[in-house]
Amino acid sequence: MTELTDITGPAAPGAPVAFPQDRTCPYHPPAGYTPLRDGRPLSRVTLYDGREVWLVTAQTTARALLADPRLSTERRRPGFPVPTPRFEAGRDRKVALLGVDDPEHQRQRRMLIPSFTVKRATALRPWIQRIVDELLDAMIVQGPPAELVSAFALPVPSMVICGLLGVPYADHEFFEEQSRRLLRGPTGADTIAARDRLEEYLGGLIDAKAKESEPGDGILDDLVHQRLRPGELDRADVVSLAIILLVAGHETTANMISLGTFTLLQHPERLAELRADPALLPAVVEELMRMLSIAEGMQRVALEDIEIAGSTIRAGDGVLFSTSVINRDTSVYDDPDALDFQRPDRHHLAFGFGFHQCLGQNLARAELEIALGSLLTRLPGLRLAAPAEDIPFKPGDTIQGMLELPVTW
Repeated sequence: MTELTDITGPAAPGAPVAFPQDRTCPYHPPAGYTPLRDGRPLSRVTLYDGREVWLVTAQTTARALLADPRLSTERRRPGFPVPTPRFEAGRDRKVALLGVDDPEHQRQRRMLIPSFTVKRATALRPWIQRIVDELLDAMIVQGPPAELVSAFALPVPSMVICGLLGVPYADHEFFEEQSRRLLRGPTGADTIAARDRLEEYLGGLIDAKAKESEPGDGILDDLVHQRLRPGELDRADVVSLAIILLVAGHETTANMISLGTFTLLQHPERLAELRADPALLPAVVEELMRMLSIAEGMQRVALEDIEIAGSTIRAGDGVLFSTSVINRDTSVYDDPDALDFQRPDRHHLAFGFGFHQCLGQNLARAELEIALGSLLTRLPGLRLAAPAEDIPFKPGDTIQGMLELPVTW
């Protein structure tokens, strides 16, 4: 295995830990988080503006707090932790699902659950397989080398979420660019502009669907004809739901495909293990999600004082969850920095936990199993087409993944 950097190292005693930080190896937590891995369930960290907030780093504590109604996910509340200037710029915008508490959160979630069950994800597998096969066919016809993010990792989930929502895939370049600006724009103005453009685009699409006498078969069609028309949801609610489903539905899975592929290629002994036993694939996906922890820094604010793990979180305190550290908790995982497909415990927090656990996790698992399994089967000679240390990956203040992934076979 070729390591890009050592993830351990001494830190100055008592030095404040800044959060978030960039990774120095795309599949390991930032080296600067080493002081947070000393067994303490809670630490104080410093945000970009100097504010100190709580950071949860132990799995037992994280599960307890993520299931505690005294923590709010409503970002407009006073004290809500703001990790970046970009986030601050869009803080007053309504965010469906992730940005609302119960009972509104449960009301929104119940509308969407039928579209994301295990049964539904299983039924979609043949369709997802066709999408994956067509993209791999095109790569093979074109021949090596290829840039895997643009040729495969991004189109797979984009096509899937477009088909599910009823969004024209012909517009994918537009909404993928706006999603990128929303999540990684260099300034707050970029974030606001991207959100405005997505709202305008999806609002127009929703208006068009509302005029149709017969609904299509997408989730947005259902929301428009079953919820908007009867007055259960207003237009802004449907637009907000559409944005979170569209952005989250392709960004997270695309990053897992690219970073998961990179990680497997950097662990040839584990890749050989998978090739020898394809039945390991579901376990491989779970272990990659644990190890990569691409969605870092879940955010909450305390509504009341909370006594937990020997500390008191005061009302109004900001609370963040370091998924990358939680998923390497040594009290839960033996040798947590190793990629191990034989781990007996799969209870990682890559999809969150509690009230706001990822609604699309069954779909994501299906996409990852099909995409990674097919890629490695169809291209048995797959390898990096550039030195690993030269391949760019994303900064620490957004969803983790590869910016580019040049490969050959």
